[in-house]
Amino acid sequence: MGEDKITVALDAMGGDNAPFEIVKGAAIAVNEMAGMKVLLTGRTEEIEKCLAKLKEEGINPDRSRLEIVEANDIISNEDAPVMAVRRKKDSSLVVAMKLVKEGKADAFISAGSTGAVLVGGQLIIGRLHGIERSPLGAMVPTVNGMSLILDCGANVDSRASHLVQYAKMGSLYMEHVLNIKSPRVAILNIGAEEEKGNALVKETFPLLKNRSDINFTGSVEARQIAFGDADVIVCDAFAGNCVLKMYEGVAQVFMGKMKEAIYSNTRSKIGGALLKPAIKKTLGAFDTKQYGGAPMLGLNELVVKAHGSSKAVEITSALRQCMTFKSQHIGDFIKEYLAKEYQAIP
Repeated sequence: MGEDKITVALDAMGGDNAPFEIVKGAAIAVNEMAGMKVLLTGRTEEIEKCLAKLKEEGINPDRSRLEIVEANDIISNEDAPVMAVRRKKDSSLVVAMKLVKEGKADAFISAGSTGAVLVGGQLIIGRLHGIERSPLGAMVPTVNGMSLILDCGANVDSRASHLVQYAKMGSLYMEHVLNIKSPRVAILNIGAEEEKGNALVKETFPLLKNRSDINFTGSVEARQIAFGDADVIVCDAFAGNCVLKMYEGVAQVFMGKMKEAIYSNTRSKIGGALLKPAIKKTLGAFDTKQYGGAPMLGLNELVVKAHGSSKAVEITSALRQCMTFKSQHIGDFIKEYLAKEYQAIP
């Protein structure tokens, strides 16, 4: 696999809109990115039907770069993650991860069970030597662009040393994927003052403050995240997931209320029509679809968890995200960081 090429194992059967939207996203990606090859894992007959339907829509992917790898089983959200990963060896998720483990693919994507993705990432692909915990990151929109929250779902109970590693890996990700020089790192807290916070925050704060290789700016309250006060926000997965779900809920309510107001009477409908281009442009800046999925950092290879309700556009973005990750050598930068850490330890 050359420097400008990447092979991604994509779980075709995972997600609310699988397999059609997953296959469609892959087909669009291989047509848009010359260096992209996708291995679709799942039930061959169902995937072929999706490809036939896409052909009717005028989407004809290069089949030399879009291959099907047979996997008859599916891991559902109702399955116990650890048990499912261990027992459902022929599931589309496990088969895709094994392709990465065996070096047949550079990265993995699934819109399926989050728990199974997290377990599989740890058990099958494995953590880099020196990484204590692999966090799940989530891009959230702000007035200035996007911020990365680590952890948002992988490790509910974290230690201070874990959060320091999250901060460093998050900084490397934002610097090389979003081209943000010296990303501002903050710790999620209930106040801006250094003495505030729970035991984890109070223990982590001085550790981050004393790191010369991390641009630590102090604490950030949840309400300040949307104002872009930090590029990387570190926290345990319990707090991070609460923030993320609140973000999603508020966005849905806001959009619903806006539509309700616009269509409430004739005058508002006319005003809404006039404002539509401006509204579309403004809301477009808050569209997370363009940023792909949630990367699981600190593993031997890249694992991306796409949203369960992902459509083709999100899958294509996630594949583009993998291409950027590889072309910018994020994994190598994380390995260099770990090598320096070990060298510094007496």
